[in-house]
Amino acid sequence: GIWMRCDWWRKTGKGFYMSKREEIKGNQKFDELKFGIVYTEVLGWLDMGHAGGDDISLLKQQFDAGESSGNKYYSVIYKQNMRIRSKTLRQEMGTGKFTRWEIQRGRTQDEINSIMLAMMMNTALKFEAYQSLKAFSWHTDSGFSGEDLVSDLFGFYRFMIPGKYSSLVRPVSYNDAVSRWDFYGPVGSFKNDGFRPILFPDPKDPCVKHKPYKVNLPHFMTWIQPWSDFTSGKIKIITNDGTSFPRRGGGQTRDGTSFSFLPI
Repeated sequence: GIWMRCDWWRKTGKGFYMSKREEIKGNQKFDELKFGIVYTEVLGWLDMGHAGGDDISLLKQQFDAGESSGNKYYSVIYKQNMRIRSKTLRQEMGTGKFTRWEIQRGRTQDEINSIMLAMMMNTALKFEAYQSLKAFSWHTDSGFSGEDLVSDLFGFYRFMIPGKYSSLVRPVSYNDAVSRWDFYGPVGSFKNDGFRPILFPDPKDPCVKHKPYKVNLPHFMTWIQPWSDFTSGKIKIITNDGTSFPRRGGGQTRDGTSFSFLPI
């Protein structure tokens, strides 16, 4: 895994550290970035670690296995985790949020796409709220940081339709991104509890009001609607707001589900 320090904690995976100025990347090789933050004219700040789409790939594998299993029903889990190490306790542990749904086999690909989107959005909101708890947030601005949820959603669509997205989201140069950071302050100080982007106007442009504002999502990030049918029997929610406490190498969730962390 890739380890990143955060005061007396360190972590891998999503979240639990504030985005920092030194992590800013420019628009070169945007579609190849696996980490760092980038400012785009369409989606605002993006955390490229959140936007990788690996979480959706793992979820899709569960659907593929379930649909080919021959069983009438199968279970899928979507999770977002953070791994932390306490120097005081000299112990690594992880925690996070997960959603587990039971699926009636026979779902179409469009239905699966819709279900995956709903699971991701549901869990991502709970994960950001979890990070906002005082136990985690007293020394960071991580929970509901302005770029997190938009980056999660961007990662979902990057997985659904692989390709070059630079021309669609229009990342700016390194210097233009840094100038926004220095003028408006860290993106983590702007909270966003939804999936609509926050844009930060170019501070060098005298013809615009220099105040962040929310915009609607571009069309390519709205063509799938999150699943909302929970009465037909196709979907049964087993765990809607699960909290996991596995240690490094695996462990148990609150409802007894075993799983291991995957390196990023």
